Amino acid sequence: MAHDGGLALVRKSVEVLDLLAARGEATAAQLAEELGEPRSSVYRLLSSLQGLDMVEGGSRRGTFRLGFHLLSLGTAVVERFDERRFAQPVMERLHDETGETVYLCVRRGREAVCIERLDGRRVQSLALKLGGALPLHAGAASRVLLAFQDRSTWSDYLEQGPLEQFTPSTPITADALVPVLEETLDTGISVSDQDVTIGVAALGVPILDYRGQVRAALSISGVREAILGADTAAGLRERLVEAGQEVSRALGWQAVAGAVADFG
Repeated sequence: MAHDGGLALVRKSVEVLDLLAARGEATAAQLAEELGEPRSSVYRLLSSLQGLDMVEGGSRRGTFRLGFHLLSLGTAVVERFDERRFAQPVMERLHDETGETVYLCVRRGREAVCIERLDGRRVQSLALKLGGALPLHAGAASRVLLAFQDRSTWSDYLEQGPLEQFTPSTPITADALVPVLEETLDTGISVSDQDVTIGVAALGVPILDYRGQVRAALSISGVREAILGADTAAGLRERLVEAGQEVSRALGWQAVAGAVADFG
């Protein structure tokens, strides 16, 4: 029984931290309403988390936000990804050359999780924050991670429940999603045209390892005209494909049987 109580407390703590991550700042009353818990219980929990530096006082009186101790924990998680270590300098160069937002994502279950993000100078999309996630059917990086799986994975994904629709352009049925995945697989590049955020487009390419298996997705995002416009699209695609291949080579891609693969 004590074990069950301890597990419930840990679960409630995670729920509080998740809500603060989503909201930025919140009062104990707001959190209690979201959780359906007594305000006094939530306040005691916040006080305990504050004592561990996982929560701190917000910018306004009576509010709370995530504490700095979580930064060190998050950094430890992110730094274990070889993909990020090899991709960082390539992403920085791509960001400097284009001025657009650059993402690195890895798959976690039915989601694409952002493990690195360099904000664009012209527009900063809030749809996918560092540490945030999108479902695999929505967005350029997400669909790359799904497209480069076998087709049974596509079927399983579609069968496991209704797909969230972010905009009218989000592919949420098999008839809409499968052709997009096939095109991504054929061309080696994924195109997101306002299917996550109206007015925002993105391109994505796979990061492959020495076995030719997808390990991550590299993506560039910005206002639609800058990403898909006639004057810019070809150059951005070329830069992104070259960047993805560079990171893939660092992970051993193309070293198998002397073959030179080309996913662009």
